[in-house]
Amino acid sequence: MSNVSHARSDLSGHPDASEMRARYDRVMGGRDVALVDAPVFLVGLYCAVSPWVLHFTASQPALVTHNLVMGIAVAVLALGFTVMPERMYGLSWAICAMGAWIIVSTWVVGSSPDTGVVINNIIVGGLTVLLGMVCAGAAARTHRT
Repeated sequence: MSNVSHARSDLSGHPDASEMRARYDRVMGGRDVALVDAPVFLVGLYCAVSPWVLHFTASQPALVTHNLVMGIAVAVLALGFTVMPERMYGLSWAICAMGAWIIVSTWVVGSSPDTGVVINNIIVGGLTVLLGMVCAGAAARTHRT
């Protein structure tokens, strides 16, 4: 019987190792914040479903539509960050602006919102601003180098 098991060897001796390393660097494009895309997406999804989670669909119908649209927009931008990072990270500041609007819109769009609605939108908006700033900082750092 022949021995079909292959001994594991180090790839550093592979003739295409430098080419594979260069291709990997080119594909990743120096992205430091690949882990930020998922939290931005999750914050967007939570913003979209928060009216039903906190049960303010009957008392604040305008805010329901607003949170749904803003949440979907944030989630779509997060998907864009994942699919086309080199093109989309210029829109990181838009995420910050959307987060600030989510905070302020509680009083602009809503009509005398409850404390739970206010706290929810402040937390969601604050997280959106924070994650947008992380993405914007990483984009600025990538373009500088």
